[in-house]
Formats: sequence, C-alpha cells, structure tokens
Amino acid sequence: MLFHTFNSQEDRRKYGGSAFIEMQFCVLPAGTRIKNIAAVGTIQNWRNDSLYIYIDDDDTFYQEYSRIFDCGTYANLQRGVVDILGVNYYAPEYIDPIIEKIRKEKPTDYETLVDWLNTAKEYNGFYILGI
Repeated sequence: MLFHTFNSQEDRRKYGGSAFIEMQFCVLPAGTRIKNIAAVGTIQNWRNDSLYIYIDDDDTFYQEYSRIFDCGTYANLQRGVVDILGVNYYAPEYIDPIIEKIRKEKPTDYETLVDWLNTAKEYNGFYILGI
C-alpha cells in the first residue's frame, strides 16, 4: 500500500515517525492569495485527514506520480513537477484533470488516491508536502 491514513498522531509516530510525504487538503478559503496559500507558515502539518506516503515508498511515488502531479505551485510561486522535498499546492481546477490522468495511467494504489482527491473537491485544492 502506497498511501496511508492514520486515526491519530500516535498511530503515525508508531508507523514511522515523521518520515512521510503528506497530501493535505487546503482549508484556506477560496479567494486567498496564492502567495499566502503556498507559504510554509500557513500550513499545519500532520492532519488526520491527510494521506501519507512513507519515506521508503517515495521513489515509487515519484516515479509513478511525478508526471501526473506536474502542475503544482511551489512556495516560491514557481510551478512544475511535484517537489518531494517542498511545498506543492494544487488549485481546485486541477483536481479533475489529475484524476483523469490517474485513471488513465493506473499507478500504484490509484483507487485510494482518486477517492481522496474526490474529497479534495470540497476544499480549496490540496497540498503535497515534502519530507
């Protein structure tokens, strides 16, 4: 299993401490400036509704998903392929095209991710937060 969820911070710590990439819903309201959305200081890590990719699986994630997550906004406001070491923000309008790519390519554990991304539509996009 590539993607993990945890019911508590204690469960996450028992599994692997802080050695995760975190996929997190953006809870900031629509209309928030992109500069504020992508700022490291506005992000609260280790949410229980996030998806996590364990450090041992980050190569699989990058190899299979980097070409899919190619439209993120970094903390420096540049855009590009997912940076597994930094902040990547994906605006709501990118969710459906990302889901389409995932369904077409069917990478590892894609069903779990598609379900989570469908929930992300209820938020102001989502983040991929690097290690």
